[in-house]
Amino acid sequence: MTDFDVRIGINPISWSNDDLPQLGGHIPLETCLQEGAEIGYAGFELGNKFPKDPQALRDKMAEYGVAVVSGWHSGHLAEGSVEDEIAAATAHVDKLVFNGCQVLVYGEVAGSVQGQQQTPLSQRPRFASQQQWRDYAARLDAFAAWLKGRGITLAYHHHMGAYCETSADLDLLMSLTGPDVGLLFDTGHITFAGGDAYVELLKHVDRVVHVHCKDVRRTVMQQARAENWSFLDAVLKGVFTVPGDGMIDFAPILATLQRHGYRGWLVVEAEQDPALAPSYEYAKKGYDYLAALCASLRQPVVA
Repeated sequence: MTDFDVRIGINPISWSNDDLPQLGGHIPLETCLQEGAEIGYAGFELGNKFPKDPQALRDKMAEYGVAVVSGWHSGHLAEGSVEDEIAAATAHVDKLVFNGCQVLVYGEVAGSVQGQQQTPLSQRPRFASQQQWRDYAARLDAFAAWLKGRGITLAYHHHMGAYCETSADLDLLMSLTGPDVGLLFDTGHITFAGGDAYVELLKHVDRVVHVHCKDVRRTVMQQARAENWSFLDAVLKGVFTVPGDGMIDFAPILATLQRHGYRGWLVVEAEQDPALAPSYEYAKKGYDYLAALCASLRQPVVA
């Protein structure tokens, strides 16, 4: 197989961080869009600086010739109802549909410590019983079915500091949910959580509907685990970086996605301090690395 129908996008977190405004909060959206388009990125995931109105968003992206890849939705289904979730998500889903998106990034934030800088990752929430996991999965299935009716697929983002963090959590969630619950596979988060990105991808590749390409600095990750840092402290100290700049080998990951017929976005997402990791330089490094790997996979094999 030589076809690999993917596009490379980026999350604006390389320029400015919504959870840590001190990281690039002064950088205008226009700088992010201009630089990303110049580098070669085909689209952007959304952040707080993007227009909220669907038409205004479409117009802004058209100025730079880039697509809306998707957008994060802060979910509360671990502790809330499907009805409340639908009400909370409707305006966001309307915006994604209007802008031609295929997936919604679902991040579970109920009980999560990911945004609490003083709370170590060891204090993340955990379901106390299998029944709680089953109930959660049923709510996810129902919400995902509603999204399907709008033409959007739920892309579940396993995340440090949340209920679904480790490979064991992910295995259980995938076993309890139906096919409408797609997987956003994040190479950086699964590695930070103690898994091997390539091995963990193989387990659930047929559920993958969206991919975040995030690299990890091994020494920072090891220190974060040993000293029980919070998620935000780990980010501030540089645990994440762009593909090609850390410990993860993306070649077998992309080859596996190609072999299993993945069609969608590869999104560079590497929250860093732009004062230490200049946005343009690192965004280009990540793009060039992924683009070269994709190009090599599209080359016909000569016998």
